[in-house]
Amino acid sequence: MAASDPRQRLLELAGERGVSLAQLSAMIGRNSTYLQQFVRKGSPRKLEENDRATLARFFAVGEAELGRVEEKSSESDWIDVPRLALGASAGPGAAMESERPIGALRFARGWLRGQGLDPRQLSAITVEGDSMEPVLRDGDEILVDLSPRPLRDGIHVVRVDGLLLVKRLETGRPGLVVLRSANPAYDPIELAVPEVTVVGRVVWKGGRL
Repeated sequence: MAASDPRQRLLELAGERGVSLAQLSAMIGRNSTYLQQFVRKGSPRKLEENDRATLARFFAVGEAELGRVEEKSSESDWIDVPRLALGASAGPGAAMESERPIGALRFARGWLRGQGLDPRQLSAITVEGDSMEPVLRDGDEILVDLSPRPLRDGIHVVRVDGLLLVKRLETGRPGLVVLRSANPAYDPIELAVPEVTVVGRVVWKGGRL
């Protein structure tokens, strides 16, 4: 049965088994007054999941008798972000290939949510070339946020004349976009705004050490 008052039910179960609240507190790895405070003072407000489960097993009762059991979400804790058969060049420029998935990178749903990222707007692609070293290296995997946003500074994947590039964008000059490389061996590229199509913003990288 599910008790309406888990504190009273805990007292009843303890009495039936002939154990004290202090003994039960020690059993779940808490200080000796922990369950006494839970029962008499309402602190903590509810038993933590692990504590409730341990006590329920000890008394051979359902967890619901010792407090509300939260329903487990059917939503997966992990998101598979598609890896596309594309290379974003950090060099002279890479021709567009087929935007077909060739695998996936797995990210924690909570981490993506914490970063303010929509999993439906994410793709992973590979960096090719050395113009963004040491920030991005040849072979690095990058996570690209494809969400439509106003043009702004930052590292982006862009399309220029059918070529896919990963560069740092500077947008401070009216009507112009400057594509900058991290590697000083490469000169900046200045283009009119209509000449640049922003594919997405780079929000994460991963690669070999």
